[in-house]
Amino acid sequence: MPLGRQSHRHHRTHGQKHRRRGRGKGASQGEEGSEALAHGNTLAPSGEDTPSQRVQFILGTEEDEEHVPHDLFTELDEICLKEGEDAEWKETARWLKFEEDVEDGGERWSKPYVATLSLHSLFELRSCLINGTVLLDMRANSIEEISDLILDQQELFSDLNDSMRVKVREALLKKHHHQNEKKRNNLIPIVRSFAEVGKKQSDPHLMDKHGQTVSPQSIPTTNLEVKNGVNCEHSPVDLSKVDLHFMKKIPTGAEASNVLVGEVDTLDRPIVAFVRLTPAVLLSGLTEVPIPTRFLFILLGPVGKGQQYHEIGRSMATIMTDEIFHDVAYKAKERDDLLAGIDEFLDQVTVLPPGEWDPSIRIEPPKNVPSQEKRKMPGVPNGNVCHIEPEAHGGHSGPELQRTGRLFGGLVLDIKRKAPWYWSDYRDALSLQCLASFLFLYCACMSPVITFGGLLGEATEGRISAIESLFGASMTGIAYSLFAGQALTILGSTGPVLVFEKILFKFCKDYALSYLSLRACIGLWTAFLCIVLVATDASSLVCYITRFTEEAFASLICIIFIYEAIEKLIHLAETYPIHMHSQLDRLSLYYCRCTLPENPNNHTLQYWKDHNIVTAEVHWANLTVSECQEMHGEFTGSACGHHGPYTPDVLFWSCILFFTTFILSSTLKTFKTSRYFPTRVRSMVSDFAVFLTIFTMVIIDFLIGVPSPKLQVPSVFKPTRDDRGWIISPIGPNPWWTVIAAIIPALLCTILIFMDQQITAVIINRKEHKLKKGCGYHLDLLMVAIMLGVCSVMGLPWFVAATVLSITHVNSLKLESECSAPGEQPKFLGIREQRVTGLMIFVLMGCSVFMTAILKFIPMPVLYGVFLYMGVSSLQGIQFFDRLKLFGMPAKHQPDFIYLRHVPLRKVHLFTLIQLTCLVLLWVIKASPAAIVFPMMVLALVFVRKVMDLCFSKRELSWLDDLMPESKKKKLDDAKKKAKEEEEAEKMLEIGGDKFPLESRKLLSSPGKNNSFRCDPSEINISDEMPKTTVWKALSMNSGNTKEKSLFN
Repeated sequence: MPLGRQSHRHHRTHGQKHRRRGRGKGASQGEEGSEALAHGNTLAPSGEDTPSQRVQFILGTEEDEEHVPHDLFTELDEICLKEGEDAEWKETARWLKFEEDVEDGGERWSKPYVATLSLHSLFELRSCLINGTVLLDMRANSIEEISDLILDQQELFSDLNDSMRVKVREALLKKHHHQNEKKRNNLIPIVRSFAEVGKKQSDPHLMDKHGQTVSPQSIPTTNLEVKNGVNCEHSPVDLSKVDLHFMKKIPTGAEASNVLVGEVDTLDRPIVAFVRLTPAVLLSGLTEVPIPTRFLFILLGPVGKGQQYHEIGRSMATIMTDEIFHDVAYKAKERDDLLAGIDEFLDQVTVLPPGEWDPSIRIEPPKNVPSQEKRKMPGVPNGNVCHIEPEAHGGHSGPELQRTGRLFGGLVLDIKRKAPWYWSDYRDALSLQCLASFLFLYCACMSPVITFGGLLGEATEGRISAIESLFGASMTGIAYSLFAGQALTILGSTGPVLVFEKILFKFCKDYALSYLSLRACIGLWTAFLCIVLVATDASSLVCYITRFTEEAFASLICIIFIYEAIEKLIHLAETYPIHMHSQLDRLSLYYCRCTLPENPNNHTLQYWKDHNIVTAEVHWANLTVSECQEMHGEFTGSACGHHGPYTPDVLFWSCILFFTTFILSSTLKTFKTSRYFPTRVRSMVSDFAVFLTIFTMVIIDFLIGVPSPKLQVPSVFKPTRDDRGWIISPIGPNPWWTVIAAIIPALLCTILIFMDQQITAVIINRKEHKLKKGCGYHLDLLMVAIMLGVCSVMGLPWFVAATVLSITHVNSLKLESECSAPGEQPKFLGIREQRVTGLMIFVLMGCSVFMTAILKFIPMPVLYGVFLYMGVSSLQGIQFFDRLKLFGMPAKHQPDFIYLRHVPLRKVHLFTLIQLTCLVLLWVIKASPAAIVFPMMVLALVFVRKVMDLCFSKRELSWLDDLMPESKKKKLDDAKKKAKEEEEAEKMLEIGGDKFPLESRKLLSSPGKNNSFRCDPSEINISDEMPKTTVWKALSMNSGNTKEKSLFN
């Protein structure tokens, strides 16, 4: 009796009994006794099917609990012989998604790279599976039991004598040495590196043999004794040998695939086995990480072919990481299923010419890996999916924009859609990322609100100023964050609103009307008209706003942010001028004194009268700067600036703060992709990038001590002017007819509010952001309308969606996968959809009146630098700028954009030029006195885009832009045309696919009747063509001639 036969039970593959060892020597190892039979297949694919069709059949079978595909970690171990030491299995490579090799020095892992395989090694792997042992659904609990069952099969179908069996068994049971196992000094076993200790403490999950998550504290650190050569079923995991840091990269529930290859000097022919365990078993010490093993591939052969075995092992490990073969391996029911999986893989591989590529070069993992779903779709021979024109897609064709035909029907659906998510909008905010977003955007929102209030105060002679702007922004933002449909949108002030306010105030001043009362009437009419738009589902018109309009509008707002940030910095030169052409010899004669104004204005005279100031009694030359300014004196002298004594270095220090803030914010934001520090640290620095920058620059500015201009926040909560209160009468002192006449400017204001709000909402709700909680266009507009009416009655500024702030808010809440394989780029998962960040921004903004002691330390140039960063960062991902760069690039250097593959370059340039022309016109109108009609011009972009249908085909626009909704008649015509095309495509599949008539199949496959005939010579079945290759014939000849000695000699 061979060694170990009593120590294990026989493995019966699906009820099939083992055959006698005395069976004829000519019996192949690949006979049905070593495989699982098909489980009740109702209709097995015929022999004429292509590998792609067979794989589709395999993947289409019903899943059971034991054959559900899991993520796989694959490890390649090779037998290593050292002088004076016993042989052991040494880990040489691993795959989670991309290949990592142990470098020749043996002390480190290589960078992950795309595995490149030789076609010859893939053919050899296929030969191994044909001629080797295949054991599917083996039930075993230890490596010893698995080894015995494999050797039993080898004895059944080949001459494996007892001495050779013992040697092979000993080789399979050798100790496994993994790369992460550091050699430790026996005298100081307690010493650990700080990095290793930190990794173990931060381990997120370990899995026991059943794939369940267990905590590190619950796992003993010593192994139990091994009895009778079999590990105890509940073998613990030795944490000192586990790379806990790498465990974080492995998805929960993953299983292992072990590839064992090597040379054994006593063998005269290779031993090959492919094993699938059911269920997966945690084999202690076999795998680098404590996860259960599902697959084993074993290749042991004679000495002298180690490199050949290594390449076969790499091929096996690499093919196990392939998405399609991975699923086939889980669902295969017989050897032919595995071969079909390999053939389908071979059908899809890309061959690199040997004279044009060095195989030793490691290919960097791509940023984006194409989906393999098309390989699962029905196709034609050679694995080619039937080419169908990409489906036309609308940019915003979701149910949120469908017209209901009922009064407030869209609003009711918005509320029903958002209500189930309401409480999760608060739970989902429990993250440091939300804290970082809130701190950053609070600083970013404060400055424009205060600046807008200051400009409005100048334009309205203080009737609406900074304190009203702060109060209005806080109240509107809180209400919007609590009840709006898309709380990711940030409300703010806009340029057209400021222009409207200036024109309205001038009109009221010219005709002696009360500005605040007339403004209240206009605001109430605007709110009413917006509510009418909500009631009639007018937001459904948003579907006509395509990428063309979105990008033109968003690009303009981003450019305005950049322009105004630089303009404000340059404007500081007026207050803090550069002292040019200094005469160094006259420095001692420079002075700046306070003097009596030569021509005081009425305001100054009134001030002196109210405060009983006698100018002749004032010692003007002895006044300090603040006293001189308070007394309305004038500064004279060569050392005076425009607004007081010349202060050196302020402008240059402001420039340093401005550009340093921008550069540091951009650098820290991209710190997540750097190579320094652990992932958690990099992510946190990236999330808090802008806040850390502001905090750092405030500290530096405070330490340097240069008097840079600071953020000025009102310190008292009361109206700016004493002659107004917090409630404004819509009529007031104005004639009654002004209430009715106010509807005319309200119409223009309604268009302004509607376009600003909805275009921003469309940009935020784009499909690229992968929002899961739905949109709420009608509900958003309703909240803006209600708060606009409230602000009008209270004499507060109007606020609407701010494009750049909203885009920045969304970008700061992006979610990426934490568990990514080495070399794999983190996947974008969506946006952290919640209401808390917006709510806290505006709550804190309302409390800013009581925080002036802190906010007064923030330099304005730092905030200008933040504006520049927001403008530049918001430009990223706008396709318009990518296309703009193409004008200066030769065709061979242009990026591989998907639309360049399908649209002629001249058409791409034409599309870009039209968009650029519209953008320039918008800029001219925005900067001119006619800025009040800016919303009308944005609306005109929709009509420009409609006219472009005459210059571009529908297919070209589907790649460059979103398709606009069409008339009902055209939709019906297109539907008929599409149905006809699908019918023709099905006929083509029937001709080229697996739907041949039975007679035709017999004609093509019957011997002696020209079975090489094909309807299309370009359509091949790789399984049929492979045996015709010289390489395969050589492999088959070697296998047949030396069936009992060697597969390869």
